[in-house]
Amino acid sequence: MKIESYLERIDYAGPLRTDLATLTALHHAHLRAIPYENLDVQLGNPVTIERPAIFEKIVTRRRGGWCYEMNGLFGWALCELGFKVTRSAGAVMRCERGDEAVGNHLVLKVEVEEGLFLADVGFGDGPLDPICIVPGPFVSHAFEFALSQEQEGWWRLHNHKGGGAASFDFDLTPADEGRLAERSFWLQSAPDSPFVQNAVLQRHAADGLWVMRGRMLRHLTAAEHQDYLVESASEYVAVLDEVFALKLPEAAGLWPKICARHNVVMAEHAQLDRA
Repeated sequence: MKIESYLERIDYAGPLRTDLATLTALHHAHLRAIPYENLDVQLGNPVTIERPAIFEKIVTRRRGGWCYEMNGLFGWALCELGFKVTRSAGAVMRCERGDEAVGNHLVLKVEVEEGLFLADVGFGDGPLDPICIVPGPFVSHAFEFALSQEQEGWWRLHNHKGGGAASFDFDLTPADEGRLAERSFWLQSAPDSPFVQNAVLQRHAADGLWVMRGRMLRHLTAAEHQDYLVESASEYVAVLDEVFALKLPEAAGLWPKICARHNVVMAEHAQLDRA
C-alpha cells in the first residue's frame, strides 16, 4: 500500500485522524472517485481478492472494481491509516438464496470511538456513508435504507427502493478468506453468474447515482430516474469515459455480447408482461 497514491486516486487531502468524520470523508471520496464495475469479468480477465493486485488495478491503472476489490482496497487503506478494520462476509439476497450466498459480498466492520460502523464501498448503489450498526431506518445521500438484526448473528441491510439488489446480509466476525476466494471465482466463471451474464457499472455522483447495466444507462436520484439507451460501441466507450471515468477502449469489443444480452432481457420482460 502506497497510501499517498491511494489518497491521490480518491482526490482526498483532508485530515487523517482515526475518527468517524475522517472515515466518512474517505468513504465519500472513494465512492465518488472510483466506479463499481465488473468489466474484467466481461473481458475474460481473471479477478483476484489479493490486495496488491487490486491496488495495481484500481490505483495505478485507474480502473474500478467490484466488492472484493473495492472493499479490499478501502479496508487496506484504512488499516494503513490506523483504523481498526475487520473484513467480514456479506451475502447478497441471502433472504432468497440461503447460505449459499454467504461470501458473495465482502464488507468492512470499522471500530471508531463513536461506535461500530459498516463501511461498504463495494455494493455499488448502497449507502454513501459508513453506517452505525444499530437496527432501524436511516437516510444516506437522500436515499432511504434500513438495518435489521436477523437470527444467528446476521444483520441485513435493506437497500433503497431503486437499488439493484433488495438486500444483503452480513455478520461481524472475520470472513473465511477461502470462502471469499471460492465465491469470487464462481461469480466470475459460472455461466449462470449474474456478473458473467451482465456488464454492470455504478458510480455515486453529487446528485445521486449513475447506473449502467448492459446498454441501459440510468441517472437515479431519491425522487426519480431517467433512462438512456446506448446505441453503439463507440458511444458505450464514451459513456465509460465521461460518466464512469474509465478509459477503456477495448470495451468496444464487448458490444456484440452486450446487445445480445439486452435482446434476451427484453424478450424475458415482454414474456412476463404477457403473462
